[in-house]
Amino acid sequence: MSKIKFGTDGWRAIIAKDFTVENVKKVADATARWALSRNPQCSIVVGFDCRFGGYLFAEAAIQIFCHYGIKVYFDEHFVTTPMISLAAKKLGCELGVIFTASHNPPAYNGYKLKSGQGGPLIQQHISEIEQLIPDHPPEIAEKTMIEWQNVGKLELVDLETMYYNHVAEHFDLQAINESDLVVAYDAMYGAGQRIFPRIMPHAEVLHCEYNPSFYGQAPEPIAKNLRELETYLREMKHADLAIATDGDADRIGLYDGSGKFIDAHHIILLLIHILHKYKGMNGKVVVAFSVSNKVKKLCAAYGLPVEVTKIGFKYICEIMQREDVLLGGEESGGIAVKGHIPERDGIWDGLVIVDHLVRQKQKLQDLIREVYDVVGHFAYNRLDLHLSDEQKANIIRNCEIGKYRNFGDTSVLHVENLDGYKYHLEHEETVMIRPSGTEPLLRVYIEAATDERVNELIEKVKNVLLNG
Repeated sequence: MSKIKFGTDGWRAIIAKDFTVENVKKVADATARWALSRNPQCSIVVGFDCRFGGYLFAEAAIQIFCHYGIKVYFDEHFVTTPMISLAAKKLGCELGVIFTASHNPPAYNGYKLKSGQGGPLIQQHISEIEQLIPDHPPEIAEKTMIEWQNVGKLELVDLETMYYNHVAEHFDLQAINESDLVVAYDAMYGAGQRIFPRIMPHAEVLHCEYNPSFYGQAPEPIAKNLRELETYLREMKHADLAIATDGDADRIGLYDGSGKFIDAHHIILLLIHILHKYKGMNGKVVVAFSVSNKVKKLCAAYGLPVEVTKIGFKYICEIMQREDVLLGGEESGGIAVKGHIPERDGIWDGLVIVDHLVRQKQKLQDLIREVYDVVGHFAYNRLDLHLSDEQKANIIRNCEIGKYRNFGDTSVLHVENLDGYKYHLEHEETVMIRPSGTEPLLRVYIEAATDERVNELIEKVKNVLLNG
């Protein structure tokens, strides 16, 4: 296989092809040696989500960590990624390791690294670990999990309860659960399927059962993957809003009660509006390059500083760990907010919105209108193009040489290229082109004033990219 590389959010690969026990042991070996170089008395918390082989891969890594004399905390049941990040901070660990491929298709699994500060490990440290990955796994004398417990190197922990208690300390769950607000929740067969109903036992839930195949659907909370939830809302007609989370529950999807999908750009704006306008909180807003420029417009109105990063939450987290940050967010639905750990957390984000609606006795649609009063109405969509490597390379080469000066009869005003290529058009419209960092895709992001205009631009852009 090719050299193991970490992408925008960990190392991911297809199970049994490149994501194997042997390769997990190689990555775990590098992780252990790096952690020990920083702290000879270090500990690591390990978990896995609902994907196939999670426990098996976690056990393989634990064998390596314990072999090196590292104290390991481990939850034997599936957990969300934010649970690992929270535990890394609360337990004083050098690292957290979770086996998850997040929103990727069911054939994938992955290995995410978390820092002791409660968020993704920064890029410099990930690169250092990459350089330590050996060509072959180490030969060690393995013990049973019980034997590692008996010698004090492995301790079983209940990370779900730790997370629940943390939530209960920050939200008035009694007020939320006794309110008239009707909330639906779609776990997408992911790791949020136990904790969300525990937090909100009266929520109407979908796909909250264990199914490592995710019924063949990539557990990414975007509109095209949530049709059952949309249909449920439109037919039942009594829910006030619906929350969806991805495979490891660090991303959020949102619907209003009418069954209209609320994309991540809108969620970011809503959260900034709630935190600053209603809660009086301040701080820098840090967003990835693919996020709508409406964020800059809202922050300008509220006097909040903004910083734009490359795509990958690790870049946002790095800033959150050293500066006063109100919100850090990505177009993908990964959003972190002040008052929690510096980590994306779809369930926490949803609770911030639910808590606000309960306190203010407000409808989600009214809250969105308040944001539109400041930034104006807009719509967004993302097109995922499955192309050959040659086709992708040709399109990116065309971007590099400035070939795309118009999309049909729509002219390009100027281009940004921080991470991908963002084409600014008239009327605050944008088209962004970027290859995915986690999947074999070319992503095209479109923003305009209305859904109709977005769809019109999608056809123009597809025509130029595929036939130009």
